Amino acid sequence: MFMRSCVRTRSLFSKIYFGALLFIILVTGCIFCNLSLHSITLEKQANTIHPLEVHRELRSNSSSPSLTLLSVKEETVNESRHQQVSSNQSSSEAAAANPISQKRPTNEPSKEARAVNPIKQKVSTNELPDGGLQKFSSDRSQEKENVEWIVRKYPNIEMLKSTELTKQFRNRAQKFFDRGCEVRFFMTWISPATSFGKKEFLALQSVFKYHPNGCLIILSRSMDSREGAKILSPLTARGFKVTALTPDLKFLFKNTPAKAWFDDMKKGLKDPGQIPFAQNLSNLLRLVTLYKYGGVYLDTDFIVLKSFSGLRNSIGAQSVDIQTKQWNRLNNAVLVFDKNHPLLYKFIENFCRTFDGNTWGFNGPYLVSRVIQEVSGKPGYDFTVLPPMAFYPVDWIKIGGYFQKPVTPHELKWVEAKVLQLHRETYAVHLWNRESGKLRIEQGSVIGKLISISCLICENIYTS
Repeated sequence: MFMRSCVRTRSLFSKIYFGALLFIILVTGCIFCNLSLHSITLEKQANTIHPLEVHRELRSNSSSPSLTLLSVKEETVNESRHQQVSSNQSSSEAAAANPISQKRPTNEPSKEARAVNPIKQKVSTNELPDGGLQKFSSDRSQEKENVEWIVRKYPNIEMLKSTELTKQFRNRAQKFFDRGCEVRFFMTWISPATSFGKKEFLALQSVFKYHPNGCLIILSRSMDSREGAKILSPLTARGFKVTALTPDLKFLFKNTPAKAWFDDMKKGLKDPGQIPFAQNLSNLLRLVTLYKYGGVYLDTDFIVLKSFSGLRNSIGAQSVDIQTKQWNRLNNAVLVFDKNHPLLYKFIENFCRTFDGNTWGFNGPYLVSRVIQEVSGKPGYDFTVLPPMAFYPVDWIKIGGYFQKPVTPHELKWVEAKVLQLHRETYAVHLWNRESGKLRIEQGSVIGKLISISCLICENIYTS
């Protein structure tokens, strides 16, 4: 009798144990299933059209077509995609594509200013920082006046003067690099040191967040000063290797086609054009510097999201054709190349041979695009064109929405998904300062969250 009771008890416990085990397996499966569905949902949200992606219409009296709202995967597609939209589409019809009316900060540029493509925009200011360079005449027919201007003003143009600091550039740069660098970074700054703001400083922080043993030289006469040293001191005091050096153009241009081009410009044999000479000089300066030293050139309006140490001889596509999936425009805001790389020499040669000082972007983004198109497939060039997601994941037209905070649960989920996607797939995000320079970073926005992840000192993020 006792034995039967034991057998029954043992059988009852076995059933209970089996039931409990089955219950645990079911619960665990549900949890993993929910996590997977949540991950998929976030990814889908990151790749869907969202109201915080900025929708811009061109002026109603413009002959250009309206711009369509694109999903994140289409953010950098060919401008020809925009041209497929009917040119007579009204503002109300275009706005209907955006389910939420765009919020516009009070300090955002006017509608007229926003309607101009920064790549093609002609300079309209009479001021040029760093040495008082003025805009050349906007009338192309006055080429002679432009040439006479640079011949007359050249000796007094501050950024072109030879000084004790320019003569020391080579030795100072070598001494700086002798401290040891995991990755060499270069930036240019042609504005006054007082214009180097909080956003630019946050960009520097992001460089060292992912390259603590890297080196950064800012090629700038204005930042190579007490004021510049004070701006950089929060980083140098923490042991990060960053400095500003006044570039020696004579040394940097030596043994490259830039020397003859620059000599002809000083003699008045070439038209400097209507675009500020300093802007075009910056495009050339980044090329000759990388050719001399090798490393990474980076504009000051980037937020770095991961290490560049695995990149070599690379340039980023800004846009791709939505049908062919092939790039149709590159950009020179990020360049990663070895010292003496033949493609850099080709860039320099083409800059000097085809220089056009009257067309915005011709000596910059359009230059690298046409040169790579020319050498593509030819032996002797070793380079990689990275997809837009690498450096230009957000189109300049839509960057404003990434500075705005979410106001609904749906928008909040999209922001979280977008931040996750960018942090996973992007090396650095271009902020397109010409378009977003006056925008405030709102707390909870995509840009705000990315900077919070990539900053070191993390002060004044939302007052920038």
